[in-house]
Amino acid sequence: QVQLVESGGGLVQPGGSLRLSCAASGSIFSFNAMAWYRQAPGKQREWVTTIDKNGITNYVGSVKGRFTISRDNAKNTMYLQMNAMKPEDTAVYYCKAVTTITDYWGQGTQVTVSS
Repeated sequence: QVQLVESGGGLVQPGGSLRLSCAASGSIFSFNAMAWYRQAPGKQREWVTTIDKNGITNYVGSVKGRFTISRDNAKNTMYLQMNAMKPEDTAVYYCKAVTTITDYWGQGTQVTVSS
């Protein structure tokens, strides 16, 4: 059983930055991919970005050039660096781990972008 714990959320002003972390209870090297999703109030959960085990990344158009996903296999942790943040980035951010058997989700961390 894999456990994922997100951290790093909080309140940030428009144009500011935050870095989210997703710590896994086991080795992330075995994961096929890891991803970040977000869910804004009253909206469906949406995919934000993915990094596969080869380090290949993909982003939703609204965050390209502003967000960067990375993973540190030695620390069993994935990161999301968020820059030039906008009010529309406000959401609960979730990390996900994809394995050959199933997917695992974290509990989420709140990110609020407001002046």
